[in-house]
Amino acid sequence: MNQLILKLALACLAVALPPFALASPAEDKATVAALDTEYQAAVKNNDTATMDRILADDFVLVTGKGKTFTKADLLKSARDKDQIYEHQEDTGQTVRVWGDTAVVTALLWLKYTNKDGAQDYKLWFSDTYVRTKGGWRYVFGQASMRLP
Repeated sequence: MNQLILKLALACLAVALPPFALASPAEDKATVAALDTEYQAAVKNNDTATMDRILADDFVLVTGKGKTFTKADLLKSARDKDQIYEHQEDTGQTVRVWGDTAVVTALLWLKYTNKDGAQDYKLWFSDTYVRTKGGWRYVFGQASMRLP
């Protein structure tokens, strides 16, 4: 009888788990890769709704100069259209997944205009995602110094 109850409890638990908890490592890798690509496109388009959905509430970005930005900072910048992008695309994207944590590394080409004029440079970045009950969220980003 106890074994039957245990089996029923395990079956109920398996049904109650959200589908993302059952994803394979390859599926997690593909999901995070697509999500980071979607995030880069949202930044390019100053799409605050998509950025807000992907960024964790306690998100932090650290630039190559050591300056930090929060989710609120990035959303305000997008709302105010501080940068008008011509390019915000990455190449060489690599995704590594360790359980509920994933890191995306890529070379980002930024070409935009802001209050300081035209900007055109490349940098390396690492974006860290964690799996939450609501799906993968972007929690931490770190960017290198601008490349020559």
